Amino acid sequence: MNTSKLPPFTEDGTLPQGDYAMTLDQLQASVLVTGSGDSGTSGVTTWDAAWRGQLVQNLRIMVEQLWAIGIDEIFIDGSFVEDKDHPNDIDGYFVCDIQDIADGTITQKLNQLDPAKCWTWDHAARRAYRGYPKKQLPMWHIYRVEMYPHYGQLAGVDELGNALEFPAFFRKCRRSNKPKGIIQIVKDVEKDGK
Repeated sequence: MNTSKLPPFTEDGTLPQGDYAMTLDQLQASVLVTGSGDSGTSGVTTWDAAWRGQLVQNLRIMVEQLWAIGIDEIFIDGSFVEDKDHPNDIDGYFVCDIQDIADGTITQKLNQLDPAKCWTWDHAARRAYRGYPKKQLPMWHIYRVEMYPHYGQLAGVDELGNALEFPAFFRKCRRSNKPKGIIQIVKDVEKDGK
């Protein structure tokens, strides 16, 4: 696991292959928000640091809710961790027990914490958003963050048609199918005292 210092983006505009552990504060101060430094974004005048910062604040709300119910393995990905100047959202997943998803325990606990009660993965709860071809989950409409539970299910296929679980699916670039890096959100042990 790599530390909070992020390497420059690859030629494909992604993080080099690997898992990069970061606290939320480190993420907020990183080149993924500021766009400065040796990440390959310096000099990009359209880099939307304010929007990226807001996405991290929204992510913080959701991550703290996950932590509050005992979920610690949380990963983020998508265009937010690429050199896209204005990502649409943050995508991610968290590791949980299949039984807690099947019986609704996780959804119930998270919605007890969330004022918008937006935690669901029910396809029927998706709503359209202007200019987007696919319908979005309620959490996306509220936070512009989509966090999916991972309990061993499949999430996609590789370039050879082999089924992939979330961990492998999230670590491949959709455009090129090349391996890429991902951010693991970790607790700040100094701040939390744990």
